[in-house]
Amino acid sequence: MTSSPSAPSSTPDGTGEQLRPRRRRRRVSVLGVVGELLITAGVVVLLFLGWQVWWNDLVLAGQQSSAASKLSESLRQAPSAEPSATPEPTAADYGEPAVSAVAPEGQAFAVMYVPRFGEGTQRTIASGVGTNVLNSNVLGVGHYPQTQAPGEVGNFAIASHRSAYGGGMHKLNELQLGDPIYIQTAEGWYTYRFRDYEYVQDTAIDVLAPVPRHPDASPTDRMITLTTCNPLYSTAERIVAYGVLESWQPASAGPPAEIAAQVAAWGA
Repeated sequence: MTSSPSAPSSTPDGTGEQLRPRRRRRRVSVLGVVGELLITAGVVVLLFLGWQVWWNDLVLAGQQSSAASKLSESLRQAPSAEPSATPEPTAADYGEPAVSAVAPEGQAFAVMYVPRFGEGTQRTIASGVGTNVLNSNVLGVGHYPQTQAPGEVGNFAIASHRSAYGGGMHKLNELQLGDPIYIQTAEGWYTYRFRDYEYVQDTAIDVLAPVPRHPDASPTDRMITLTTCNPLYSTAERIVAYGVLESWQPASAGPPAEIAAQVAAWGA
């Protein structure tokens, strides 16, 4: 025996249909609107920062690398500034290094290449450390004008951003003892070797002294000092890396054998 389906329950109007409860309309408050606007603004700011720090940095890095490659090619093709002053090599000894000429403020005069930083990290060095150099899409590394030139006894000190505007020294903290730091100028190639680094306040200008941290001392070595901000994405302090000139060779000798293949690939 089958049971008959139950009849729908009746409603006050006798139709037998269920009445759906009415949804209450949400009341839009001023605080709610302001909150949503603030959230939207926050998302926009985060997207902008992401573009500024990552995408913009990536684009500028490529442009700076390309500009450095072009400068390197022009330096290799240009005749030496003082060809007669270059001694004949004896067992790969080119004698005392030529002191590089330094360009006027804002102009490029050298190329920096640090293999430890990775492929495509060659950068142009220009005179000065203002935003016209450090924030440039074709420069990126600046030479402190009060410091010495490449090859000169004393301190050749340079600066770059670490995590913005191309990040020319993004991996400065990864340098290892003995890592080469190559500097190319119209006079030739200078090979410095990394020795040590330290963290300092941005007021520690004595790192730029001819003998870093000892402003009253007389220099006897040819040094290089690389400075950038620390930690990443912050300007709270500085990380400073030091190196000592190991060797040099004139432009006519070409780049050091260790990087000849990489340098040739820059112009490819």
